Amino acid sequence: MNLFADLLAANRSGTPALTATGPRIDRGRRGIEIKSAREIAIMRRSSRIVAMVLREIADMVQPGMTTGDLDAYAETRIRQEGAVPSFKGYHGFTGTICASINNEVVHGIPSPRRVIRDGDLLKVDTGACFDGYHGDSCITICVGNASDEARRLARVAQESLMQGLSRIRAGSTLLELAGAVQDHVESHGYAVVEDFTGHGVGRNLHEEPSVFNYRTDDLPNVTLRSGMTLAVEPILNAGGKACRTLRDRWTVVTQDGSLSAQWEHTVLVTADGCEILTDRDAV
Repeated sequence: MNLFADLLAANRSGTPALTATGPRIDRGRRGIEIKSAREIAIMRRSSRIVAMVLREIADMVQPGMTTGDLDAYAETRIRQEGAVPSFKGYHGFTGTICASINNEVVHGIPSPRRVIRDGDLLKVDTGACFDGYHGDSCITICVGNASDEARRLARVAQESLMQGLSRIRAGSTLLELAGAVQDHVESHGYAVVEDFTGHGVGRNLHEEPSVFNYRTDDLPNVTLRSGMTLAVEPILNAGGKACRTLRDRWTVVTQDGSLSAQWEHTVLVTADGCEILTDRDAV
């Protein structure tokens, strides 16, 4: 999930939600936090719930369902596991999931009127809060007979996430992660969306630092430490990187109408790599 707080600010002011250097994190919150063993254990639980729900949604999606169906399912399952949906009510967002289809980039509002069709490229992003700590993850689903173009974009997006995660370890930097993502994306002719970044995650859904996916000098190049927990989430467009927000003040779409794909994991930085807390294969 990206930074809803910026979109909320835009809703109130009528000004653009994002700066050229990416979304802002509330500086009134704590700085970068190193999680304790107790906190990490809780985050493993919240992240496992997210991974389970997304795996189940990936298995159940079929043409003719609505994004509202998926949202209701996700909320029920999260609450059954003793957690609460991280997104629902967050700065006024109405869904448990973000459901973004085809050229929708992020923050698609789930609705019982939005029918999922054969061939759609569907992004499902959700979070769960268990015992005060959040997990956050996103998957891209090729629905039914999706085009080769859609499947290739989804595959490269997932690969770019894993390329970024492969650079994470104590002592590495965010710029190393970002460079690996950007190089993989651009080698396949796609564009990295720069308007949104990943983020720290823990007691708050969005914490420091901003986890960017492209080379930049405009955001802090943090050196990673064991015990940091990050939500890493590359977003790729098949065309240009430019995006715009629809009149609902939430749904972001590609400016040129091209397809968009996103994958996200919550991870724990360790001495020799990272632990993927939202690993769907582990649940």
